[in-house]
This record gives sequence, structure tokens and C-alpha cells, in this order.
Amino acid sequence: MRKEPEQRLPKKAINVWRLQNTIDTVLFALLPTVYYFVQLYIFQSFYQWITWVLIGFVILYGLTKIVIWPVIQWHRFRYEVHEDEVDIKQGVIIVRRTLVPMVRVQHVDTEQGPILRKYKMAAVSITSAATTHMIPTLFIEDADSLRDQISRLASVHEDE
Repeated sequence: MRKEPEQRLPKKAINVWRLQNTIDTVLFALLPTVYYFVQLYIFQSFYQWITWVLIGFVILYGLTKIVIWPVIQWHRFRYEVHEDEVDIKQGVIIVRRTLVPMVRVQHVDTEQGPILRKYKMAAVSITSAATTHMIPTLFIEDADSLRDQISRLASVHEDE
């Protein structure tokens, strides 16, 4: 049996995911807000208790996605780059293990959104013919180094 990948994401990834999930939760909180105002000003016959149920769902969703989920996600995500393949293990409920053969790698990118830029981090995306695989949050220097390493290993396999 193949051993688990050993590389972990930096612990700051938890903060990045918490900020991303906070934004998601704020957007999700628009649902009870809209329902409340629709119920209050347009359709007074709508049930007011539904607003409280929706607020309860938003609070439960927010606590789970902001406090609990990023920590579990960080513990589960691992990756490792070998000469012949990239090994990625991820997932909280459904754990997926992906091997990306170097001969299948078409190109490797680093990308930053505003949240990753705030934390001086980047994501590495590995594109093969079928799909794109992602190592979501690495420090910029590590992401650039990993991108160059995968690119170099992929080009070696292309030459062979």
C-alpha cells in the first residue's frame, strides 16, 4: 500500500479559508434578511417564524463553515511531489486521493485572488488533459518553487 503524502499546507491556510467562508456566510445571510423584509412589507401573510428558522440555519452554517470546517480541511489536505507524479489527498467527508502523472501535466500555474494576496499566498494549479488539480494555499515563494519543480519534472518526462 502506498504511504500517505507528507506535505501539509501552511497553518495560515485556515485563516484564508475562514475569511472565504465568512464571505459565503454573509451572502447566505441575505436569504433570511430578504425573507424578513418581504414578509414584513409585501406579504404579511407569510409566517414570521420561518425568518427565525432561516436565521438559525445561517448561524449553524456559519459556525460550521467558519470555525470547524477549515481546521478539519487543513488536517486532511496533504500533497507530495515525486519524480513521476504529484500525489494529492483532500476532502473532509469524502476523501479523494489523486495521482497526477508527470507525463500528463500540460502546464502549471500559480494564481492569487484578493484574499490570498492579503496573506501573501498563492494557489498552484496543475492542468492535465482531463482536468485541473489544485494545491490551494501556499506561501508565494513555496508556490513558485513548487510550480517550477513540477514544470521541470514534467518537461523531463516529455523529453524522454
